[in-house]
Amino acid sequence: MSHASMSIEADRPVPARRRRNTGRSILLVFLAIFVIAALSSVAFIANLAHTFNSQTQSIPQAFPQERFRPVKPTEGPAAQAQNILLLGSDSRGDGLNLAEAGDPSNQRSDTIMWLHVPADRHHLYLMSIMRDMWVDIPGVGPAKINAAMAYGGVPLVVQTLEGLFKTRIDHVAVIDFQGFKSVTDALGGVQVNVPLDFTSVHGNFTFKAGPQKLDGDQALAFVRERYAFVDGDYQRVKDQQLFLRAVLNEVMSPATMTNPFKVTTLVKEISPYVSVDSTLNAATLGALALSLNGVRGSDVIAFTLPTLGTGTSADGQSIVLADDNALTAIGKALNNDTLGEYLQTAGLG
Repeated sequence: MSHASMSIEADRPVPARRRRNTGRSILLVFLAIFVIAALSSVAFIANLAHTFNSQTQSIPQAFPQERFRPVKPTEGPAAQAQNILLLGSDSRGDGLNLAEAGDPSNQRSDTIMWLHVPADRHHLYLMSIMRDMWVDIPGVGPAKINAAMAYGGVPLVVQTLEGLFKTRIDHVAVIDFQGFKSVTDALGGVQVNVPLDFTSVHGNFTFKAGPQKLDGDQALAFVRERYAFVDGDYQRVKDQQLFLRAVLNEVMSPATMTNPFKVTTLVKEISPYVSVDSTLNAATLGALALSLNGVRGSDVIAFTLPTLGTGTSADGQSIVLADDNALTAIGKALNNDTLGEYLQTAGLG
């Protein structure tokens, strides 16, 4: 199917105001789990590693051809920094498998996050990228950035983002929303402070504002819902962040950290819903987790990539306008490993 003939449904309109993301990613849950494992026996760590490696799906072609990619710095702090692309999807199966392999499909990346791990390992920087941001997708032309997955799978998403920031991505992880259900049940439920009343079309669950302990089915409905909100995806992103914070707090609690059975169950339950590039295995993830063992929740700095607000494309889609100055500045900060300084100067940190 040609690019021109592929029909992709336009997303719901997005509001003009900007939002600030304060959430964390499922990958941080994995990091926390492997830090916990590092405190246990070698046999326990080996068992966890085998579970992770055998149950996660490997993305056979996560990156574009080398000639299309920026060169990673080989000297200075930036050489030791890591950039990890996190993609969230609302469906798993043939469509997602095709997208992961680099083939066109009907799959879009509902959530796009760039995790920057600086060389000093004192912080983690999580940048959310608006899925409706209007960009130039290589080989396709102007489109919403989340359409890159549909046109060329994970490799095209990577190529698009690396082109925008002129920065190399080291690893990729694709997380399916069904993983939210599994991790919630493995933890015995998760306490979330629901920000407002709503009824989800996913399972017809009603949520009341205030603290509420969610089971797996409720958690999945909570993180997927957007139609119940005036601002649609913006509230859905906020709810996902609330949930992820709650999960991370539960994982790092003494009740979990001192329970090897619970840790093993978590890895077993989450792994089937995660796809990673071929180099992001348990050994790589475990080493990264150990290097971050001094990082706490307050050291995770999350922000949204600045944009120029919203507009309308030539074919009538409601879009988010890219801020070229922000893209250039953040790309430079990533390449120099000075993202923290940039965020403070820009008032985003």
